Amino acid sequence: MEIPLARYQSIRLDERRDSYYNPKVFNFPPKFLFSGYDFSLRGRRWKNPFGRITCSSAVQGLKPKPKLKPEKIRVDVEESKAQVLDDTQISKSGVSICSQIEKLVLCNRFREAFELFEILEIRGSFNVAVSTYDALVEACIRLRSIRCVKRVFGYMMSNGFEPEQYMMNRILLMHVKCGMIIDARRLFDEMPERNLISYNSIISGFVNFGNYGEAFELFKMMWEELSDCETHTFAVMLRASSGLGSIYVGKQLHVCALKLGVVDNTFVSCGLIDMYSKCGEIEDARFVFESMPEKSTVAWNNIIAGYALHGYSEEAMCLLYEMRDSGASVDQFTLSIMIRISTRLAKIELTKQAHASLIRNGFESEIVANTALVDFYSKWGRVDTARYVFDKLPRKNIISWNALMGGYANHGRGTDAVKLFEKMIAANVAPNHVTFLAVLSACSYSGLSEQGWEIFLSMSEVHGIKPRAMHYTCMIELLGRDGLLDEAIAFIRRAPLTPTVNMWAALLNACRMQGNLELGRVVAEKLYGMGPEKLGNYVVLYNMYNSMGKTAEAEGVLETLESKGLSMMPACTWVEVGDQTHSFLSGDKCDSYDEAVKREIYQKVDDLMEEIYEYGYLAEERNLLPDVDEKEEERVGRYHSEKLAIAYGLVNTPEWNPLQITQNHRICIDCHKVVEYISLVTGREMVVRDASRFHHFKEGKCSCGGYW
Repeated sequence: MEIPLARYQSIRLDERRDSYYNPKVFNFPPKFLFSGYDFSLRGRRWKNPFGRITCSSAVQGLKPKPKLKPEKIRVDVEESKAQVLDDTQISKSGVSICSQIEKLVLCNRFREAFELFEILEIRGSFNVAVSTYDALVEACIRLRSIRCVKRVFGYMMSNGFEPEQYMMNRILLMHVKCGMIIDARRLFDEMPERNLISYNSIISGFVNFGNYGEAFELFKMMWEELSDCETHTFAVMLRASSGLGSIYVGKQLHVCALKLGVVDNTFVSCGLIDMYSKCGEIEDARFVFESMPEKSTVAWNNIIAGYALHGYSEEAMCLLYEMRDSGASVDQFTLSIMIRISTRLAKIELTKQAHASLIRNGFESEIVANTALVDFYSKWGRVDTARYVFDKLPRKNIISWNALMGGYANHGRGTDAVKLFEKMIAANVAPNHVTFLAVLSACSYSGLSEQGWEIFLSMSEVHGIKPRAMHYTCMIELLGRDGLLDEAIAFIRRAPLTPTVNMWAALLNACRMQGNLELGRVVAEKLYGMGPEKLGNYVVLYNMYNSMGKTAEAEGVLETLESKGLSMMPACTWVEVGDQTHSFLSGDKCDSYDEAVKREIYQKVDDLMEEIYEYGYLAEERNLLPDVDEKEEERVGRYHSEKLAIAYGLVNTPEWNPLQITQNHRICIDCHKVVEYISLVTGREMVVRDASRFHHFKEGKCSCGGYW
């Protein structure tokens, strides 16, 4: 008889009924017993519970029914025909299952399609149409399920399915898309006939897996076998050239594209721009871009990202304005690039515009651009805004968590960073090296010794991540902040890796803050042999000597600098007002401004100094800029670049707007104290990003806690 489909609707791949799986209960043939699978059949739902069932004979007082006499067995021809009809109905039900599978895949209900496919697996050999196999292949590709691929491909082989060229390419693509690249290569080698689609699928797979050398070998095979190439293949191979960083190979592909006349194709042109940009040939990338008859959004994104990648932020910003004026459409990737450039240039207003565009264009849930927003707001003092954007994200990747955690670390909110780390672990998001760098930095900046050591030890013991030099540097900073310099030395010597420049530099800075000149001299000697070109290490030692009156030793540091061709850069500070960035030097005469503005700036500095004196400010007796030599310090006097920039910002920005200050040197002790008092008397928030770290001044306190 016909097997009703309703009996199979409860089949689930992820459910397990041990009693049903027992062969003694369900005597399926061996070919139907799959390891790890089981099949539950939905039973009839009884109207009354079993506890209420009684014998009607006992209730009604009826006698048992008399036994019937056995009759002779007769063979009924009509019944035999009915049995044949039932087999036909079973065949029809199989066709119906295939039809239902195709409809479910068409409606993107892939898992339900595989639940029905399991019925075909139970029945064994059944003549499945090519269209059904094609639908199952599509479901595997969309689900990215290796298990489903093995089930479908195994069923094809057991049923003796012999695919033609189209289905062979589809099966190959299925293996590639689901990450089974080794099996895909074996299938490709066994194909009796290969065409451009076959080559494109396998080449794209190897490029996506980063096996660029194998991709080029296949490209050569294709060229020798078919003597032809599609524009899509060129775009993929240009991406492989970018991955190898080989400009020579990229130029050969460019020549091939020119000979075939496909260089004007949008995909090929965008691939060339991307390849030249990533290989460092930004001028060649710009030439290809300018040669395009029609510039697509992807082309604009690639050339702008190329300039930003190589540090040409201003040029990238100009291209963004050109893109806007050209009328090209802006997508989420354009906005993401804009935000990242703004992060580098501290363009607050531009980021606000990008944020508004994200909302206006419906990209509020787009993870790449919104993660860039979290990163920007975290770095420039808007940590609460960063948290708001973060919480609004429906999906969060590890970069999102790390960006917000790093923001908490930069602004001295170590407790919040640790809580966020614990929340991430509770959400079953696996941390990486950057995660631990962010949370350990937060602990070192905020002086959270106990939590810092607990997290550091959990890296290898709980999460199986081997600490790197950057993590050891955080722990050295934590020991130095606590004044445990001897323990820091012992920690460096016990580290299972060669101490790096940053590890010794962290100890040198701890010696500066703790006033340990002797140990500082020893550490400096270590640094001289490791990285003599790094100016900051010399500067720290120079100021240590100066602050303790060791003028002869300080002069020796200057002589060493001169002999190595290094010199101290003049202190410079930038402040953003509106969409313009203004720079100031220590003792700057502000010649770029008119007389009225100059008088206003210096008058504001004088007024601020008088006001903070009334609040108890006392100038440092020996006030030396860490990155500026003593002669300049004596000349500039009280008009350091930080004070001039802050004065200009206070005059030209509204009271509710936090000031964004950027410096090319480590802020000096006196200016740090001055900014603390200014934030107290004016009630303004100020974020200062110096050569060392971020300083978030608010209500007379700094996020660094006096240690930087």
